[in-house]
Amino acid sequence: MSEWVIALITAAAAIAGGAVTGWFGRSAGIRQAEAARLAGERQADAMLDTVRMTLREQASVRVLDLRRQTYVRFLDAAERAVTAARTGVGGDPGAVTLSSALAEVALEGPSEVHRAACGIVDGLRGQARPDEMEDAKEYFVAEARRALRADDGPEPDGTARPAAS
Repeated sequence: MSEWVIALITAAAAIAGGAVTGWFGRSAGIRQAEAARLAGERQADAMLDTVRMTLREQASVRVLDLRRQTYVRFLDAAERAVTAARTGVGGDPGAVTLSSALAEVALEGPSEVHRAACGIVDGLRGQARPDEMEDAKEYFVAEARRALRADDGPEPDGTARPAAS
C-alpha cells in the first residue's frame, strides 16, 4: 500500500474516533446538565419549603402572642373587677373594661377559654364567694394555658397533656 492510503486510513480512523468520542462526550454533558438542572430545582423547592415553614411558624407565634395578650387583658380586668367588688373601689369603669375584655376572649377563643372567662364574669354578677372567684380564675388560667400550648408533649411534671381540641 502506498503511504497515501495508509495516511488516509489513519486520518479517517482518527476522525471517526474523534466523532464517536465527541458524540458520547456530548451525550454525557447533556445528561450532566439535566442532572444539575434537576438538582437545582430540588434545592430551590427545599428552600421554598423552608421559607414557607418559617413563615407559618412566625405566623403561629404571632397568633399565640396576640391570644396571650388577650387573655392577660381579661385576667387583669377580672382582677380589677374582683377587687372592686370586694372593696367597693373601682366601680363601673371596671365593669366596662371587663365586658370589653370578655368580648375579646370570645373573639379569640377557643370556646373552652371563653366559657372559663364567662365563669368569672358570672361569679362577679352573682357575687360569688372569694374562694369561688379564685377557683374560677384558676380554671380560666388553666384553660388559657392549654389553648396557648404549641405542642402536645408532656407537662413539666411528666403527666400527659390532654389532646388539643
